[in-house]
Amino acid sequence: MKASAGGYARAKDVPHALELMAASEGAGRFLAGGQSLVAAMNMRLSEGDMLIDISRISGLSGVSLSGDHLRIGALTRHVEVGSDPLIRDHAPLLTQAVTHIAHAAIRNRGTIGGALAHADPAAEFPACALALGVTLHAQGDNGTRDIPVETFFEDVFTTALEEGEMLTGLSVPVAEPDEVQVIEEVARRSGDYALTGLCLVRRASGHRLSVFSAGPVPMLATGAMQALDAGDVDAAVDALRAEIDPPSDTQASGSYRRHLAGVLLRRAVSRIEGDRA
Repeated sequence: MKASAGGYARAKDVPHALELMAASEGAGRFLAGGQSLVAAMNMRLSEGDMLIDISRISGLSGVSLSGDHLRIGALTRHVEVGSDPLIRDHAPLLTQAVTHIAHAAIRNRGTIGGALAHADPAAEFPACALALGVTLHAQGDNGTRDIPVETFFEDVFTTALEEGEMLTGLSVPVAEPDEVQVIEEVARRSGDYALTGLCLVRRASGHRLSVFSAGPVPMLATGAMQALDAGDVDAAVDALRAEIDPPSDTQASGSYRRHLAGVLLRRAVSRIEGDRA
């Protein structure tokens, strides 16, 4: 099956990209790495789109340190996230996550902004962003705005980005000196989407636990977080399993995913305790 596109244009900068999007009369789609969009077009799940290529816009990729935050451009590719020394030192959860994402060809083309804007509930980067408490930066016809990650993911493949808005980057809090960040997931084969996964961050202020591939969006497991703050792992596992309502599909049942989530939480806590020692 072949893709069906309504046209193609390459944007020279962000204002030009927004201008092209406004002129598309609702048919425009931003094209960055294209690892999800092109696949959807090939399966005719998305047809007649006006593709607006933003992949060569300068200033939308790369990593920089500004005070107590890392700024990561939306066009920073997965492979660059995985190898960047600033991310490795200050947001190691993202470095770890890259090793779980698909295969080399996907990592070489896919972008972190594309992964966040696509909002696949089984993807790693959205859950990492939620666990880290990032702020997402968007630009549209009405200017720029900052979006807390807690309000960004709204439903399956649906975010708080408004029509015509473009994700330009994200700001990630720099890890504290004793902070520990881990990701755990189970997949049938290396590179497959996770059956279930979670990200756990332990800070002086407490734990942040996000779960993915267990519902329509990645979610913060607040009850489990409170139990972890109290030092009760058993209660945290019980709370986590009660908080999620994972779907059943051809890959796994909901009850199996719920069981896996508890197993992965114990594994993540064990890793964190090992790092503390």
